[in-house]
Amino acid sequence: MEWLFDPTIWVGLFTLVLLEIVLGIDNLIFIAILADKLPPHQRDKARLLGLSLAMAMRLGLLTIVSWLVTLTTPLFSLGAFSFSGRDLILLLGGLFLLFKATVELHERLEGVTHTQDGSKAYAGFAAVVAQIVVLDAVFSLDAVITAVGMVDELGVMMAAVVISIGVMILASKPLTRFVNAHPTVVVLCLSFLLMIGLALVAEGLGFHIPKGYLYAAIGFSILIETLNQFARRNLLRNQARIPLRERTAQRVLSLLGNRKRSEPAPDTEEAQGVEEAFAVEERNMVSGVLTLADRSIRSVMTPRSEMSWVNLEHETDDILRQLHATPHGLLPVCRGELDNIVGIARTKDLLSALLQRQPIDETAGALLRAPIVLPETAGVLTAMDTLKRARGQLVLVADEYGTVQGLLSPVDILEAIAGEFPDEDEQPAVRAQGPGQWEADGSADLHLLQQVLETDALVDEADDYTSLAGFLLARFETLPELGQAVELDGLRFEVLAVEDRRILRVAIRRAEAHGHAQAEALAQDR
Repeated sequence: MEWLFDPTIWVGLFTLVLLEIVLGIDNLIFIAILADKLPPHQRDKARLLGLSLAMAMRLGLLTIVSWLVTLTTPLFSLGAFSFSGRDLILLLGGLFLLFKATVELHERLEGVTHTQDGSKAYAGFAAVVAQIVVLDAVFSLDAVITAVGMVDELGVMMAAVVISIGVMILASKPLTRFVNAHPTVVVLCLSFLLMIGLALVAEGLGFHIPKGYLYAAIGFSILIETLNQFARRNLLRNQARIPLRERTAQRVLSLLGNRKRSEPAPDTEEAQGVEEAFAVEERNMVSGVLTLADRSIRSVMTPRSEMSWVNLEHETDDILRQLHATPHGLLPVCRGELDNIVGIARTKDLLSALLQRQPIDETAGALLRAPIVLPETAGVLTAMDTLKRARGQLVLVADEYGTVQGLLSPVDILEAIAGEFPDEDEQPAVRAQGPGQWEADGSADLHLLQQVLETDALVDEADDYTSLAGFLLARFETLPELGQAVELDGLRFEVLAVEDRRILRVAIRRAEAHGHAQAEALAQDR
């Protein structure tokens, strides 16, 4: 037992344990891959059984180490090649690794899922264990030959095998979870098995490939994959900062084939089929629904400047003419100014009362309804809930000082989803003027404008404006003059009309359409 106190023995044991673990990693990975084909409740049992068989096989092979050394004796020759028992084992094991790793790689790269009638078809436990036994035989031979070449004491070899297998048993589940959670790691490990299988075939044919080359290639590949995993983790971390609703909306819209004008057209038949199956209007409606909860009430309401309301201080005949001309069924009734609201009334009720010379004031409780007021900071979903409980009544929107900023009706919510529904006295806020050319009102909603222009450069949730006029004022930083223009994302916005400190109309052209128009004008001048 004097060898137990020899420092070189312990150094050899430690080195051999490390080598056995390194040599057993590929065995452990392949066992994990094979165990994944079993039902979940059998996987741990298969991993433990596989590693136990590996330890038993290595210990059994070590006990007949003297016989393994004699396997180098040639058994027969085939042309210029002579084959020993060791060569045949290496050759057959290498071919098996090449076949198995190629099949696994093909299934993973081609997306084969092994499903039948919606349920996963698991492999039989006996078949998986049989494959593990074959793999253990192949990998154990490599490890045993390494042990024989490093250490002379059989006890040290067995101790190294037991320690290394114990470490791998403890690490099998964490390693298996990691491998299953990272598909690229599985592909990388299968490529390692291809390389090891090729090396075994070469060894069996008499061509020695230094193990240092293999380990250097494996180590370099692992380093690259580690960097790739760090990059992927950072990408997922950055994506996690985007709100879940926004990520879900982007995912759904991408599945519907929604893409911006600047994005390339899909080059796959499936993607092109999706775009053909869903019209632009359908994708815009889905986009409107998915982004509705993130919009403020200011972005969907009818602004103060476009509100129709009844001023009780006007003459009766003037009010009657206004009511006959209005297409609206409900109107705010005010005294003197919009912020002095008396109530909300139906147009037909107002007409009837005025024709019958009935008084319309604060005492007309049956005629006037109390106004429902929401703050402009409220969300659209809150406004929708309020509209449901309003029983057809309008909702007024006020700022923090109580000043009326606009009104909201169910039609405004519908327009936020499906686009404009102009009244009889209105025209669309965005009007096509030709290929790549539009004319838009300054009050045009930016979300609607984005859909029409096929861009995503107009709306930013951090901005406090919701109209085209607000967007342009933020760019000019002053009230623009006629003809002033700004360009963004290949679009040119030119001011056509300004009145009462408001941008009324804007011409919008794509950059290519604007260049074509300038060329035509220059040709006419010549």
